[in-house]
Amino acid sequence: MTGATAVAGTNIALVKYWGKRDEALNLPATGSLSLTLDRLGTRTRVVFDGGAGGGDAVTLDGAPAGAKFAARASAFLDRVRARAGLAARATVETANSVPTAAGLASSASGFAALALAATRAAGLELSPDELSELARLGSGSAARSIFGGFVEMARGARADGRDAVAHPLAAGTSWEVRLVVAITAAGEKTIGSTAAMSRTGATSLYYDAWVRSVDGDLAAARAAIGARDLPALGAIAERSALRMHASAMAADPPILYWNPATLAAIATVRALRERGTAAFFTIDAGPHVKVLCAAADADHVAAALSDTAGVLRTLVAAPGPGARVVEAA
Repeated sequence: MTGATAVAGTNIALVKYWGKRDEALNLPATGSLSLTLDRLGTRTRVVFDGGAGGGDAVTLDGAPAGAKFAARASAFLDRVRARAGLAARATVETANSVPTAAGLASSASGFAALALAATRAAGLELSPDELSELARLGSGSAARSIFGGFVEMARGARADGRDAVAHPLAAGTSWEVRLVVAITAAGEKTIGSTAAMSRTGATSLYYDAWVRSVDGDLAAARAAIGARDLPALGAIAERSALRMHASAMAADPPILYWNPATLAAIATVRALRERGTAAFFTIDAGPHVKVLCAAADADHVAAALSDTAGVLRTLVAAPGPGARVVEAA
């Protein structure tokens, strides 16, 4: 019986991932670029101890996981077992520091932590590229949470997905920026990302235009990060988010994640910028608004968002490290 505990941070895409070229392997239709965060994420322990009742025993946030989540975790563990030559079922204990399935990237940190904990518990020592590829099979964005700071995910060209992996950018965690998260709703989002991507790709008249726009945004974002140019990076992040959501809104039937507080928070960010604070929004597949700003401005931005109608609370996160083992026994 072996076990390991790993932690991984959520990552928020600044150049969005929205659409797949292969759903079975979670191969992205485009590249993406994100920032891994320090205080928001997942802690997961895996022990190959036989599980319970002939299957894996999975708990989420201290309670038995729902059937859908447990099945997804077990299917992922099957990949690890096959690679390690193991038959034993496992006990999995996972806890998120952000709401699950709410548009706050819990699946990214969750599958990054599960990939690292499960492989170490199974006696495997995978390279960062191998871990990124494995995490991607659980959740496309999890490939990025293997690494810290600014991370770029490659679309890849191979049919088997071996080159669809993430890698850290040179900036790492050294740029003193912050991401302020405005929570604008409680509970899970109305439609999961995978289903929403599939519907967008199949029915949205704007989807092909969205895909064509990404390479240019990636090149511009790399340059902005290299130059530590916050206004340039912020403008790219806003543009990418709005284009992604436009493609989803044009699906049939339409996919609309925003609520009135989402729009109010966007207005707050624009007002802050008009008054001289360099703050820039991004929105993932959910209603919450994330705001990129300088570290020195984070408290001011958080206070303004807290005063915005409909915002339930705010969180401030800095660039964080990649996935790591915190206990192996």
